[in-house]
Amino acid sequence: MATRHTGPANRTTGTRHTGGTTGRNVAHGEDGCDDAPVSAQPGIFALGTSEHSYLELDLLPGATPADLVRAAASLVGPLSTTGGVNLVVGFRPEHWAHVSRPDEAPPSARSWAEDLVGPDGFTMPATQHDAWLWVAGGDRTAVFDNGRAVVAGMAPVASLARETDGWLYQHDRDLTGFIDGTENPSLLEAPGVAALPPGTPGAGSSVVLFQLWQHDTPRWEAISQQEQEQAMGRTKPDSVELAEDVMPPDSHVSRTVLEVDGQEQHIFRRNVAYGGVSDHGTAFVGFSCDQWRLEEMLRRMAGVGDGIRCALTRYVRPLTGGYYTVPSVEALARFAPEDPE
Repeated sequence: MATRHTGPANRTTGTRHTGGTTGRNVAHGEDGCDDAPVSAQPGIFALGTSEHSYLELDLLPGATPADLVRAAASLVGPLSTTGGVNLVVGFRPEHWAHVSRPDEAPPSARSWAEDLVGPDGFTMPATQHDAWLWVAGGDRTAVFDNGRAVVAGMAPVASLARETDGWLYQHDRDLTGFIDGTENPSLLEAPGVAALPPGTPGAGSSVVLFQLWQHDTPRWEAISQQEQEQAMGRTKPDSVELAEDVMPPDSHVSRTVLEVDGQEQHIFRRNVAYGGVSDHGTAFVGFSCDQWRLEEMLRRMAGVGDGIRCALTRYVRPLTGGYYTVPSVEALARFAPEDPE
C-alpha cells in the first residue's frame, strides 16, 4: 500500500514555522497557502512555450547583490515585451534578502548549501549560484537572441556559470515517456501554490528549485512497461495513479506526494527535457510558496528518515541543485531603471 507523507507530528494546526532568520510564522490556507496576488512574475505561468534557456550566473569580484538585482531588473521589461519571450529572474535567497525590504523576502527561502545524502549514499549535489534567469518562448531564434542579450546585460556584474537549453518533449511528457506534471494545479489555482499570499512577508514572490536530472535511458528502456509503472506509480499511457493496494512504497508518487493535516501540499512544475541524443534528461523547475515542500520532497526521494529511496532514482541522476527567490513584479520593479521621458 502506498504511504503518503503526512508531515511532522507537530504539524496539526495548518500554521507552520517557515524557517529563515526572521522567526516568523506564516498562516496558510487549505492547501497551505492562500491565493497569491497577480504580481507574481507572469512568466512562471506562461504555459505552451516550447523553447527554454536557463542561465545560472555568479557575481564578479567587486560586484554587489544590489548590482546583480539592478542588472537583472533592467532586462525583464524590454525582453518580456518587445523581445517576444518570457523572462523570469531569481536570486540567491540571501542576496535578495540583503537588498530587499523586510516584507519582500520569503521567510523560508535559503540557499542549497550542502549536498543531500541519503542513507545508502545516494547524493543530490548542491550547486547553488547567485542568479537564475529563465528565458522561454515559442521560437528558438527568439530564445537564443534574448539569451545572448541576458548574458551581455549581466556581463558587467556576473559571469555565466551554466547554460542549459530545454524543450517540450511530446507536448507534455518527459524523456521517460510518462506524462509530466499530472499533479500540477490548474492555472486558476497555480498562483496560490507558487507564490506567497497577500499580507505575508514575501507576498507575490516564489521559491524555485532548479535541478538537472540526467537519464539513463538504455537502462530505463531495458525494463518492462509494468516495471516502469511500478517505479513511477502511474500508468504510462494515461497517467492514472496506481491503486493504493498495488502502489509500491518506493514509487515516485509515494515519495513525492506530501500531505499535511489531510491536505496535499502542491508545487507548480514547469519541467522540460534538455540535452541531445547521447546525453539528456529533465530540467526540473519547481515553484512553491514554501521551500519546505521542495526540500521534503527531495529528502524523501533520497530516503532520508525512513530509508526508502525513490525507485526512479535508479534510472535518473541529479547533476545540479539550487534554490532561488523569484521576487514579485512590484519588488523587482523598484530596482529597474526609470523609463526615459
